[in-house]
Amino acid sequence: MKTKYIDKRSWRRLLKKHYKEIRVRNEWFDGIIGEIEMIKVKSPLEITIIDQSIVVADNGFRWLQILPKDKHYSITVMYDAQDKPLQYYFDINEENIVEMGEARTHDLYLDVLVLPDGRYELVDEADVKRALKKQVITQAQYDLAYKTAQEVMDEVKDNFTRFEQLASKCKAEIKTERT
Repeated sequence: MKTKYIDKRSWRRLLKKHYKEIRVRNEWFDGIIGEIEMIKVKSPLEITIIDQSIVVADNGFRWLQILPKDKHYSITVMYDAQDKPLQYYFDINEENIVEMGEARTHDLYLDVLVLPDGRYELVDEADVKRALKKQVITQAQYDLAYKTAQEVMDEVKDNFTRFEQLASKCKAEIKTERT
């Protein structure tokens, strides 16, 4: 299982960044919100989702990290330099560690990528299967990954607006802290 810090401290592509995180406990969210402003990247990151190529990391881009307490997923909303959302990236996790300055996840390899229009794709199935085969994760963790991914996809299909609203509220919350 991978441990991933939401501040992207080990990401070699990111040469210079500004990072801010806040702890939020209110009626609509309990967890940590982080924001990475990419000042300088080694090279742009282009990905393919649903047969569409998009650049998701480049100079001037922002990533909003949403780490809910007691959920088995975390969300990275990726924005371009004009602040337009590019994709919603759901990491499927065994655990979210909501600890200021050390916020991290125990990642279960499986991910759900969602475009701003609500179309989505399950990715990294080969990774989760390889992790199970090599006994990096247990059968129970494997099953949890697929169960959680299915729940996320069902929620995206039925009510993607809920995630858009959560991202909007989280973005506004961290923006007030940014100034």
